[in-house]
Amino acid sequence: MMVAKVNAMSENPIIFEFERDFAGSLRCIPMIARQKLDLVGIKMTLRQWSRLLHEERSRLVEAPCETPQEQTTYRTLVEDLIDVRADEPISFLPPQTFEDWREKNQMPEAVLSQAEADGVPLPTPEQWAALTPLQRFALIKLARSKHENENFVPALKEFGVLQGEC
Repeated sequence: MMVAKVNAMSENPIIFEFERDFAGSLRCIPMIARQKLDLVGIKMTLRQWSRLLHEERSRLVEAPCETPQEQTTYRTLVEDLIDVRADEPISFLPPQTFEDWREKNQMPEAVLSQAEADGVPLPTPEQWAALTPLQRFALIKLARSKHENENFVPALKEFGVLQGEC
Protein backbone atom coordinates (compact mmCIF):
# COMPACT_ATOMS: atom_id res chain seq x y z
CA MET A 1 0.00 0.00 0.00
CA MET A 2 1.39 3.41 -0.95
CA VAL A 3 1.73 6.17 1.61
CA ALA A 4 -0.71 8.97 0.88
CA LYS A 5 1.45 11.79 2.16
CA VAL A 6 3.49 13.57 -0.47
CA ASN A 7 6.75 15.47 -0.21
CA ALA A 8 6.63 18.79 -2.07
CA MET A 9 10.30 18.46 -3.04
CA SER A 10 9.81 15.21 -4.88
CA GLU A 11 6.12 14.63 -5.47
CA ASN A 12 6.80 11.05 -4.29
CA PRO A 13 5.56 9.07 -1.35
CA ILE A 14 7.62 9.91 1.71
CA ILE A 15 8.62 6.26 2.23
CA PHE A 16 9.57 4.29 -0.87
CA GLU A 17 8.31 0.73 -1.28
CA PHE A 18 11.87 -0.68 -1.32
CA GLU A 19 12.48 0.79 2.15
CA ARG A 20 9.05 0.11 3.62
CA ASP A 21 10.12 -2.99 5.60
CA PHE A 22 12.92 -1.19 7.44
CA ALA A 23 12.00 2.51 7.25
CA GLY A 24 8.21 2.40 7.15
CA SER A 25 8.09 1.97 10.92
CA LEU A 26 10.67 4.76 11.22
CA ARG A 27 13.05 2.46 13.09
CA CYS A 28 15.58 3.26 10.34
CA ILE A 29 16.23 6.61 8.71
CA PRO A 30 14.19 6.85 5.49
CA MET A 31 15.66 8.39 2.35
CA ILE A 32 13.58 11.55 2.67
CA ALA A 33 15.07 12.24 6.12
CA ARG A 34 18.57 11.34 4.91
CA GLN A 35 18.21 13.84 2.08
CA LYS A 36 17.15 16.58 4.48
CA LEU A 37 19.98 15.77 6.88
CA ASP A 38 22.45 16.00 3.99
CA LEU A 39 20.94 19.33 2.96
CA VAL A 40 21.54 20.78 6.43
CA GLY A 41 24.96 19.16 6.82
CA ILE A 42 24.28 16.83 9.73
CA LYS A 43 25.23 13.17 9.92
CA MET A 44 22.75 11.51 12.23
CA THR A 45 23.66 8.02 13.37
CA LEU A 46 21.11 5.25 13.58
CA ARG A 47 21.74 5.23 17.32
CA GLN A 48 20.82 8.92 17.56
CA TRP A 49 17.76 8.35 15.36
CA SER A 50 16.61 5.43 17.51
CA ARG A 51 16.71 7.59 20.64
CA LEU A 52 14.16 10.00 19.20
CA LEU A 53 10.49 9.53 19.99
CA HIS A 54 8.40 8.23 17.08
CA GLU A 55 6.64 11.59 16.84
CA GLU A 56 10.02 13.35 16.57
CA ARG A 57 11.14 10.98 13.80
CA SER A 58 7.88 11.63 11.97
CA ARG A 59 8.45 15.35 12.32
CA LEU A 60 11.92 15.03 10.74
CA VAL A 61 10.41 13.06 7.87
CA GLU A 62 7.57 15.49 7.24
CA ALA A 63 9.13 18.88 8.03
CA PRO A 64 9.86 21.09 5.02
CA CYS A 65 13.52 21.59 4.13
CA GLU A 66 13.65 23.30 0.74
CA THR A 67 14.21 27.01 1.28
CA PRO A 68 17.16 28.47 3.20
CA GLN A 69 14.81 29.43 6.06
CA GLU A 70 13.30 25.93 6.19
CA GLN A 71 16.79 24.44 6.19
CA THR A 72 17.86 26.68 9.08
CA THR A 73 14.75 25.68 11.02
CA TYR A 74 15.29 21.99 10.21
CA ARG A 75 18.95 22.11 11.22
CA THR A 76 18.05 23.74 14.55
CA LEU A 77 15.38 21.11 15.14
CA VAL A 78 17.83 18.25 14.47
CA GLU A 79 20.51 19.81 16.67
CA ASP A 80 18.02 20.32 19.50
CA LEU A 81 16.68 16.76 19.25
CA ILE A 82 20.15 15.21 19.24
CA ASP A 83 21.16 17.40 22.16
CA VAL A 84 18.12 16.39 24.22
CA ARG A 85 17.79 12.70 23.27
CA ALA A 86 21.24 11.37 22.39
CA ASP A 87 24.28 10.90 24.55
CA GLU A 88 26.72 11.51 21.72
CA PRO A 89 27.76 14.69 19.95
CA ILE A 90 26.37 16.00 16.70
CA SER A 91 28.47 15.12 13.67
CA PHE A 92 28.55 17.61 10.86
CA LEU A 93 29.11 16.73 7.24
CA PRO A 94 31.78 18.53 5.27
CA PRO A 95 30.46 21.31 3.06
CA GLN A 96 28.13 19.58 0.62
CA THR A 97 30.02 18.59 -2.48
CA PHE A 98 28.02 15.49 -3.36
CA GLU A 99 24.75 16.94 -4.52
CA ASP A 100 24.86 14.77 -7.64
CA TRP A 101 21.18 14.07 -7.17
CA ARG A 102 20.40 17.61 -8.31
CA GLU A 103 22.07 16.92 -11.67
CA LYS A 104 19.57 15.68 -14.22
CA ASN A 105 22.09 15.61 -17.03
CA GLN A 106 24.91 13.61 -15.48
CA MET A 107 24.69 10.26 -13.77
CA PRO A 108 27.26 9.79 -10.98
CA GLU A 109 29.94 7.14 -11.37
CA ALA A 110 28.67 5.35 -8.25
CA VAL A 111 25.34 4.61 -9.96
CA LEU A 112 27.07 3.36 -13.10
CA SER A 113 29.38 1.14 -11.05
CA GLN A 114 26.55 -0.28 -8.93
CA ALA A 115 24.43 -1.10 -12.00
CA GLU A 116 27.42 -2.89 -13.50
CA ALA A 117 28.12 -4.74 -10.24
CA ASP A 118 24.47 -5.86 -10.08
CA GLY A 119 24.47 -6.89 -13.75
CA VAL A 120 21.58 -4.64 -14.68
CA PRO A 121 21.30 -2.22 -17.60
CA LEU A 122 22.45 1.31 -16.92
CA PRO A 123 19.71 3.88 -16.63
CA THR A 124 19.53 5.81 -19.87
CA PRO A 125 20.22 9.55 -19.75
CA GLU A 126 16.50 10.09 -20.37
CA GLN A 127 15.56 7.80 -17.48
CA TRP A 128 18.02 9.52 -15.15
CA ALA A 129 16.72 12.96 -16.11
CA ALA A 130 13.11 11.84 -15.59
CA LEU A 131 13.71 10.76 -11.99
CA THR A 132 12.73 13.10 -9.19
CA PRO A 133 15.53 14.60 -7.08
CA LEU A 134 14.62 12.27 -4.20
CA GLN A 135 14.74 9.22 -6.48
CA ARG A 136 18.17 10.24 -7.79
CA PHE A 137 19.29 10.86 -4.19
CA ALA A 138 18.10 7.38 -3.17
CA LEU A 139 19.93 5.66 -6.04
CA ILE A 140 23.15 7.52 -5.27
CA LYS A 141 22.90 6.72 -1.55
CA LEU A 142 22.17 3.07 -2.30
CA ALA A 143 25.05 2.89 -4.77
CA ARG A 144 27.48 4.41 -2.28
CA SER A 145 26.26 2.42 0.70
CA LYS A 146 28.43 -0.31 2.13
CA HIS A 147 25.50 -2.23 3.62
CA GLU A 148 22.30 -1.28 1.83
CA ASN A 149 23.08 -1.68 -1.85
CA GLU A 150 20.87 -4.79 -1.98
CA ASN A 151 18.05 -2.27 -2.40
CA PHE A 152 19.60 -0.68 -5.49
CA VAL A 153 17.90 -3.02 -7.98
CA PRO A 154 14.51 -2.91 -6.17
CA ALA A 155 14.74 0.89 -6.23
CA LEU A 156 15.50 0.88 -9.98
CA LYS A 157 12.43 -1.30 -10.51
CA GLU A 158 10.23 0.86 -8.28
CA PHE A 159 11.29 4.00 -10.12
CA GLY A 160 10.45 2.43 -13.49
CA VAL A 161 14.06 2.30 -14.69
CA LEU A 162 14.08 -1.51 -14.81
CA GLN A 163 11.21 -3.68 -15.78
CA GLY A 164 10.64 -7.00 -14.03
CA GLU A 165 13.32 -8.79 -16.09
CA CYS A 166 15.98 -8.85 -13.37
